[in-house]
Amino acid sequence: MIRVSDLKFRYHASGEELFGGLTQEFEAGVFSVVTGSSGKGKSTLLYLLGLLLAPSSGSIELDGESTAGLSDRERSLLRSDRIGFVFQDAALDSTRSVLDNVVEGGLYAGVGRRQAERRARQLLDRFGVDLREDHKPGEVSGGQAQRVGLCRALVKHPRIILADEPTGNLDKVSAGVVLDALSEQVADGATVVVASHDPDVVDRAGAVCAL
Repeated sequence: MIRVSDLKFRYHASGEELFGGLTQEFEAGVFSVVTGSSGKGKSTLLYLLGLLLAPSSGSIELDGESTAGLSDRERSLLRSDRIGFVFQDAALDSTRSVLDNVVEGGLYAGVGRRQAERRARQLLDRFGVDLREDHKPGEVSGGQAQRVGLCRALVKHPRIILADEPTGNLDKVSAGVVLDALSEQVADGATVVVASHDPDVVDRAGAVCAL
């Protein structure tokens, strides 16, 4: 479970303040969707929940433990251990193959290479990019890259999944496959938070955080 209390954030000291003291719980086993118009901070909120950014004020707790005061190394270890992140632009390493991009997510979490490769191939097969595992990210379509990003997030069986517009580059059928996969993680007890303005995503929501 993730809880934010009185959350505020500014990118710069003189910049616009986001969230205005947001207090919200994102519960395990609930499909939570963050909505709002452009510029309201949907992506930024995910970066905060994923410990990629630190709040200007307020607090973020993971499973009842405050993340305030953690060192960069401690935040990195916590991300590796518990959090799978699906970025809006996939954010794949262009120098590595599709397969290696997915496997890397497991290795960072301490999964053995053989197990990580087996799991990676299963996920790539499920999401229809198994035949392109030796290709580099620049050689696959935007929709395929987005699915590879989801595979990378899921390969380590994270207890928290944060997804930024995960259906944005996908056709309706592919989007449905991705949403079904996220719903399965919810049913397995994971905390899933998706930032999206897609009505099909919002329809899946068990809880909505409107910014």
